[in-house]
Amino acid sequence: MVGVTIAPWPSVDTSTCKHCGAYVSGRFCRVYGDNNDRTHRCGERNSYRRLTRGSAAGVTVSIPDPETAVGHHGGEADV
Repeated sequence: MVGVTIAPWPSVDTSTCKHCGAYVSGRFCRVYGDNNDRTHRCGERNSYRRLTRGSAAGVTVSIPDPETAVGHHGGEADV
């Protein structure tokens, strides 16, 4: 007889950013991701200040988004 163990949680791919599809480590997901260890924004296209305030967990933060904010290393050039 073969014993089969069934995981008490669903198999969810947490190794990619939901925003851009970039690889994120399991540790990054556990630290910055949401309660299901999913990452909504990663460090590829986001700032550390935004990540530490919850943007990776899907929380809306008041710090400008570097992808769209003018002069914040994204959007239009400030030169």
